[in-house]
Amino acid sequence: MRVVIKIGSSSLTHEETGRMDLYKMEHLVRALCDLRNRGMDVCLVSSGAIAVGKGAIGLEERPTEVATKQACAAVGQAKLMMIYQKLFSEYNRVAGQILMTKNLVSNPDSRTNVTNAFEELFRLGVVPIVNENDTVSTYEMQYLMQFGDNDTLSAIVAALIHADLLILLSDIDGLYTDDPHKNPDAKLIRDVEKLDDTILGMAKESTGSNVGTGGMTTKLTAAKIATYSGADMIIANGKDIQVIYDIFDGQFVGTRFHANKKEDFKLADFIRESIN
Repeated sequence: MRVVIKIGSSSLTHEETGRMDLYKMEHLVRALCDLRNRGMDVCLVSSGAIAVGKGAIGLEERPTEVATKQACAAVGQAKLMMIYQKLFSEYNRVAGQILMTKNLVSNPDSRTNVTNAFEELFRLGVVPIVNENDTVSTYEMQYLMQFGDNDTLSAIVAALIHADLLILLSDIDGLYTDDPHKNPDAKLIRDVEKLDDTILGMAKESTGSNVGTGGMTTKLTAAKIATYSGADMIIANGKDIQVIYDIFDGQFVGTRFHANKKEDFKLADFIRESIN
């Protein structure tokens, strides 16, 4: 089995300070290593570079200027990987870094090269850690059709590596009939067999955190990419990393989108249409 797990900035940082939650990161890495011990290929798509860089540089608020975001990402990505490398080494595992941009995915040669890199990392027993290349990817920073706190990016990775399952660890339990932050009567949808107009109409731009950027719209875009490529996708609350074990034990609380592979679905075309 091949699994992609995405964790957002809000799930990796302390709500009060925006600083890295090292306790949670340690438990995340332990869970990923445990999945590897079960014989699974595991890939982590991790946000957090800008958040980490912001704290290291000493900024109180999330930057709004593109150049400042680039600077934070340059500092933060190095520190983030240093933490991950140290934690994985504690469990005798090796992590590798892959930084991606949307242009890389839309180019056939680049897409083949990055897919080959993933396959070789898996063959060697390395856990790939993926992030958007925020230092150079100014397009995604400025325009609406961004990777969206890595929701869309993780689905693209799942499609590229032919994953069986994509798990989005978020600050919300799953897909609701309405925004649960605003409507106490909103109901959690546990299973989505097919992405129809009713489901897609439930997209919300809002997110419950001022650290991350991804709302329900990007998660439903991710669901399209993942399920049309043949993978199941789960949205679960990343507040407690134990939810990863609950997912594989069939006890999680969240939303499962069932795979609905479409032979005519072309990832590159989908990305190009998204940009345009």
